[in-house]
Formats: sequence, C-alpha cells, structure tokens
Amino acid sequence: MKTIAEQFYEYGVVPVVVLEETKDALPLAKALVEGGLPCAEVTFRTEAAEESIRLMSEKYPEMLVGAGTVLTTKQVDRAAAAGAKFIVSPGFDPEIVDYCLEKKIPVFPGCITPSEVAQAVKRGLEVVKFFPAEQAGGVAMIKAMAAPYTMVKFMPTGGISAKNLKDYLSFGKILCCGGSWMVKGDMIRNGEFDKIRELTKEAVELAASIRG
Repeated sequence: MKTIAEQFYEYGVVPVVVLEETKDALPLAKALVEGGLPCAEVTFRTEAAEESIRLMSEKYPEMLVGAGTVLTTKQVDRAAAAGAKFIVSPGFDPEIVDYCLEKKIPVFPGCITPSEVAQAVKRGLEVVKFFPAEQAGGVAMIKAMAAPYTMVKFMPTGGISAKNLKDYLSFGKILCCGGSWMVKGDMIRNGEFDKIRELTKEAVELAASIRG
C-alpha cells in the first residue's frame, strides 16, 4: 500500500479544485481519472465541497480525494466523514495540525517561513504545503528553506502552471505541485470536461517528462 506522499510524488501534480455545484463533481472526477490523474484536492471554499468529496470518494474509490483550504477542526471532521483521505490548510494552524495528527488523518499545512517549517518538523511532519508559491518566492525560497530542513519535502501551490512546472519539479525536495490550470472554474462551470481530461493528460505527460 503506497503512502499518500508516495502517490503525490508519482502524480507530480495534484489538481486543486473549486466546485460550486455538486452536479459537477462526478463528471470532473471522471475527466481526471480518464486523464490519468486520479487525485483531487477539493477546496472547502464552497457549500458544495463536502458533498462533492463524498460523491467522488464513493463513485471513484481508486481516487485520492482530499480537502483543501481547511480552516477549522469542524471542517476536518466534516471532510473526513465525507471520505477525504488527506487535509490541506493554507497556513500553519497548530490546532488543526495537532487535531489531524491526533485523529491520524494525513495533514499538509502551509509553511512559507523557516519558523513554520520548524513547527512542522517538531510534530514529525515530513511534507508541507508551500503557499502561495509564486508570490512567496517560488523555487528559490523553497531551496533556501530546504537547505537546513533536509528531511522536509514541499508541495508548492499557487501560481503554478504548465509554463513553470519544470522549474519546480526539477528540484528534488519538491514532492509534487498543486495546480488548477487543468481544472479552472470556468471550464467546470461550462461543462468542458473533455478539455479538462485533455489538459490533465498533458499535465501528467509533462510531469513524467520532467522527472524522467
């Protein structure tokens, strides 16, 4: 059984999804699976998130579905009950991290400073999110932070696209990248799931070619 971190590394890219309506959850999941990326971080920014996670998890059990933008322990409970296999938070919230660890739910908190990485290391975490990646210094900042924290891997998210994916995935301390360019909100709203499938396929091929 592969760990979630191992699966993330294998994919190279994790689609960060915002779903406004639950009716789009299954067509989107189908497009991602058929595109070769059976994985999604469904952000808890919308009312549809919880039910979307439930639908995707039940219909596509092979998918690695998690909850993103988790801001409270109540959201952790709701996401986990809906079937989320991992939790992602935009920043380092000790209460959320400790709660997830206590419940044995994989958690990837956002860390953009050495102090935040230090808090993660102290709790035994080996993978952290780096958000917002481009705005917070990009690969150069990750390389600087990775130097003293040799045991930590990073999941940069924010401002990453097919154009700069190589910059990130070429650095060994980057586990995978979160991205929304293949699952943009307007494409989901317009029902362009064929386009999403094609962009997903391209993202998978690009990640594989970068990593060789």
